[in-house]
Amino acid sequence: MDAAAAHVDVEALAGQREGDDPASVTSPKVQEPAWKRFLHHVGPGFMVCLAYLDPGNLETDLQAGANHRYELLWVILIGLIFALVIQSLSANLGVVTGRHLAELCKTEYPVWVRICLWLLAELAVIAADIPEVIGTAFAFNLLFHIPVWVGVLIAGSSTLLLLGMQRYGVRKLEFLVALLVFIMAACFFVEMSIVKPPAKEVIKGLFVPKLSGSSATGDTIALLGALVMPHNLFLHSALVLSRNTPGSVRGIKDACRFFLFESGIALFVALLINICIISVSGTVCNSNHLSPDDLAKCSDLTLDSSSFLLRNVLGGSSAILYGVALLASGQSSTITGTYAGQYIMQGFLDIKMKQWLRNLMTRSIAIVPSLIVSIIGGSSGAGRLIVIASMILSFELPFALIPLLKFSSSSNKMGENKNSIYIIGFSWLLGFMIIGINIYFLSTKLVDWILHNSLPVYANVLIGIILCPLMLLYVCSVIYLTLRKDTVKFVSRHELQTVDASKSKVVNDCDYEENKEQLV
Repeated sequence: MDAAAAHVDVEALAGQREGDDPASVTSPKVQEPAWKRFLHHVGPGFMVCLAYLDPGNLETDLQAGANHRYELLWVILIGLIFALVIQSLSANLGVVTGRHLAELCKTEYPVWVRICLWLLAELAVIAADIPEVIGTAFAFNLLFHIPVWVGVLIAGSSTLLLLGMQRYGVRKLEFLVALLVFIMAACFFVEMSIVKPPAKEVIKGLFVPKLSGSSATGDTIALLGALVMPHNLFLHSALVLSRNTPGSVRGIKDACRFFLFESGIALFVALLINICIISVSGTVCNSNHLSPDDLAKCSDLTLDSSSFLLRNVLGGSSAILYGVALLASGQSSTITGTYAGQYIMQGFLDIKMKQWLRNLMTRSIAIVPSLIVSIIGGSSGAGRLIVIASMILSFELPFALIPLLKFSSSSNKMGENKNSIYIIGFSWLLGFMIIGINIYFLSTKLVDWILHNSLPVYANVLIGIILCPLMLLYVCSVIYLTLRKDTVKFVSRHELQTVDASKSKVVNDCDYEENKEQLV
């Protein structure tokens, strides 16, 4: 076996990561009560759940509610159950191996594959960040009447200031993000109490699957496609490393169980917020007292137009609540997006640079396209950019999800902690279902654009000629990642601890003078 492949990152196994204050890294004691040990693990799940509450998701929810009232709530429920399974695999991968997904990809794949995966992961971070930056800018525009392009600049700079909290420890940043999540939840709960949707219909929509209307299938695909984010899989496997998980069998199993519970609680909060958004939108847009202008807004509801709709129907206070929730959503999501970009760059390239410089690079890359489009196209152009970003994320997903499924099911990476045969079968079935949904969403959006754009016929033909080979390359890449044999073996936390214990015993049993160099 290659020496590089067998190398174990001791710093990673100790839970220390660049940017983590050692004082903030928790080391739960085995003898503590279970609830105390659980509290040591709270944090990563709330950071991760923001991917299901970002402005891109909010816009999809608003449109689903406007078009179908409460009928598609069951899609959100199923989607977040799927997300819990996928995110738990990501957390388990980090806990067991002591490395995050980007580091494992760097060691496992050839250089050319690694470079391609890194570029695609960076593109995913940019695509995820665009709706978050624009959503924050819309919130500033709504609350303080600031132009959208100025809001984009403020969003970028404020995120850098908040990320500065990392110097005080990752736990402080996690607390801030959790606080923003609960602010968002409070705002939408108040909105829901103002609207008062019929509880019976909401519960029916949540548990009775139904697809009615010509756009129901498309909106269902859009809801599911917006849920699982590629950068989130890299992020979760990295965040769990901030906890100093013991290398014992019990320590690893406890950590996996606690992170699963914590993710479940965080995603349950995300589910409640999504239910509120769809319910508010569904109730307002199906009111009998809407003006023709408001009805037109409901037919194409966006983050920008929904604030004016709420102001017209429910009054100014409701629009302000929506603006505060949108600000919390956008700002917290940009924090996690930038944080994911740090881990991706460090994992794939192993670049050693100052944290503030890495933050600035990641932030600037995401702000530039949002700034250019918002200056040239204004609010409508920024809204269209959100749709393009969601298409890019759908395209990107397999290149993070397939390595995660392979590594978490591999005895080379996970040892005896690899997924059971039932989990392997279910996770791969679920993974390909999500990938299929995203590819369908991507292809239908592209075909719809080609059929309904205003370009000349020859331009559409040229675009088709370019796209066909690219789609073929895309399918071949997905097949390669799926079928490629997992070759590199890692020493797990538990195996490393066992080896270290054996070495310690050998040294203690021998004469001191004979082994003094080892002891030193």
